[in-house]
Amino acid sequence: MSALARNEVVYGAGFLHDVQKLQYEVQEKLAQLLDILVVDAFDPRLHTKPLGAPLKGVYSFRITRDWRVAFEFFGQHTIKLLVADHRNRIYKRLARR
Repeated sequence: MSALARNEVVYGAGFLHDVQKLQYEVQEKLAQLLDILVVDAFDPRLHTKPLGAPLKGVYSFRITRDWRVAFEFFGQHTIKLLVADHRNRIYKRLARR
């Protein structure tokens, strides 16, 4: 990605509600990581990974060891944040959507 190209981040239904339920420290860390995501969704500090079937096309990144964010790409430079949740719940929630 060009140094000038930045990703546009949009929020899916319920994402901001998920974030409000996170501990303050996790919210602060997420804010820092979103600054990185805007520049490069595959920056190593995010630990971004593509998800497998049946969630093909969805990616996740780590907020902390236990908390994740799931997102999808829409076009080349638009990222839609879907869910923020604990690693034990996030993938099950995504499968139900």
